[in-house]
Amino acid sequence: MLAAYHGGDMATVLALGESVAQAGDAGDTVLLLLGAAQQSQFKLDDALASFRRLVDRRPDVAEYWNNLAVVARQLDDLPTAEHALRQALSLAPQEAQIHYNLGLLYAQQQRWLQAREALLEAVQLVPAFIDARLQAAYACHVCGDNSGEQAMLDGAEAWPPQPVEQALILATMLATQGCLPDAFAALDKAVLPEGEQAQVARWRLAARRAALHERNNRIEQAQAELAALPLEMLETLPAVNQALRSEGLSAHAAVAARLGDSTGAATLSQRILDTAQEHDVRANAAFALAAALAKQGQHQQAWRAAEMAHEVQLATARDIVPELLAEGSRPLAMTAHGVSHREHDGWRTLDGPRKQDSPVFVVGFPRSGTTLLEQMLDAHPDFRSMDERAFVYELTERMNLAGQPYPAGLANLSQGEADQLRAIYRQLAAKVVPGLGAHRLVDKNPLNMLCLPMIARLFPEARIILCLRHPCDVLLSCFMQPFRSPAFMVMCSSLQRLAEGYVQAFEHWFGNVEVLAPRVLEWRYESVVERFDEQVSRVGQFLELADASPMARFAEHARAKGYISTPSYAQVTEGIHRKAVNRWHAYRDMFEPVLPILQPMMERLGYDA
Repeated sequence: MLAAYHGGDMATVLALGESVAQAGDAGDTVLLLLGAAQQSQFKLDDALASFRRLVDRRPDVAEYWNNLAVVARQLDDLPTAEHALRQALSLAPQEAQIHYNLGLLYAQQQRWLQAREALLEAVQLVPAFIDARLQAAYACHVCGDNSGEQAMLDGAEAWPPQPVEQALILATMLATQGCLPDAFAALDKAVLPEGEQAQVARWRLAARRAALHERNNRIEQAQAELAALPLEMLETLPAVNQALRSEGLSAHAAVAARLGDSTGAATLSQRILDTAQEHDVRANAAFALAAALAKQGQHQQAWRAAEMAHEVQLATARDIVPELLAEGSRPLAMTAHGVSHREHDGWRTLDGPRKQDSPVFVVGFPRSGTTLLEQMLDAHPDFRSMDERAFVYELTERMNLAGQPYPAGLANLSQGEADQLRAIYRQLAAKVVPGLGAHRLVDKNPLNMLCLPMIARLFPEARIILCLRHPCDVLLSCFMQPFRSPAFMVMCSSLQRLAEGYVQAFEHWFGNVEVLAPRVLEWRYESVVERFDEQVSRVGQFLELADASPMARFAEHARAKGYISTPSYAQVTEGIHRKAVNRWHAYRDMFEPVLPILQPMMERLGYDA
């Protein structure tokens, strides 16, 4: 049996093993080889029985429990699989493979926090365990742990070719990190299965390439990939190829929307919803349907589609951040941490960099025009932007981990500690924007507005631009968009949660502005639409530019740039238009219940209901 097993002759292993097992005197090795052969030949019920005999006979061997768990998971017997893995871990807590298998089980059950924990533990035990790194990165991706995802993907460009399913996941994450060449390389190197499924795999790879091209504003390349995936073929696929059907239809729908065919985009998105079961697929299709219906002026139907999308997303968020669904919770946790006048008076005097050596921070509630301004600044030769990064927030986390609670710990920072935090920030930025040189860094992250104490402490001379837009247009845009952050999934799931979060964010902002007195320019979206050249000049004067005119060519710059991480990746390539002003009027009935929540802040910001 051993010779046949090592020679890959599973038929002989089965014949010999089954005869011995039937005789009733099979030893541990015979049962182990027999179970492995049965599993390789997809005789899973028989393999499960063989491994059950093993664990009944030798409950002290972790390997046998692990084998039982793998087969049970293949049979979709998840309770048995989890029990077996728990037994295995109790016997071998330092075995990375067991943690990995447990993480895969939790991911299959969409228990993402537990999956993330188990997979990160596997990587900690064996840092070179590439399968675990990939799956841990994806669990971090789902949980909104961007820094964890980046850490797990470090060096991914040098990983060996991956099977198709893993290659698809890897490419999506690499593209999200802005590593588009590496994403396409992962798809090109994917290891195809044998037999008829090889062609299905090629079609799935083509669908993902089309989606990546569209996401990077390369519509012609996306269309070229979709030529291999005609709609007629996708519609006639058997149920076993549901993943390919959904991926292909989704790519077709995205391209149709970019070409102005909202009717086609709506029809294709609805077809995905009619058959898909996976949460993320259904949520994305429902958001795409909402966008397409809105462009057709079918506002009630669009609203219902967005509600459907949020309902699906909440099922995911409920498992990751259940505490945020409680009454009175704050999805924007940073709004609970401000600085009072008295606390600020106690800040130790520190030296800081000059304004020329400080980043330009672009902040504001999401969907307020921050991406537009970022692309305008990035189009200017004096500036370099780094897309949306949470580096300032990461500094607050590092302070907390070091035993210096943020923001209270800012008061007693030493000069050396402040310099170290600035050095960490610059190191993080340098990985994204290497060779910055004399260019000024643009740090665009809307919710850096909640980290103003950190910005003011480390970069007291920095110029900050607050992007404003009518609060109801902001909330409508947030409600109609998919967000990856579980906290944002919760906050955007209803207009009331959104309105409360919006007001909390600006109350926090204005409270800190009053105390810290930063150098801020308020930049209003509606004014940009009405008087574009004048607003370009205002930004130029605020940043003391000799010539601000290159910023006017932002749309051309954005089209050439490629990946832009925010939902505005398509809009910023179109130039300035009025379509996004007062969109909320078509949904006024939906907003009536939340206008009392927004009214005081709207008045403070200079907007009418």
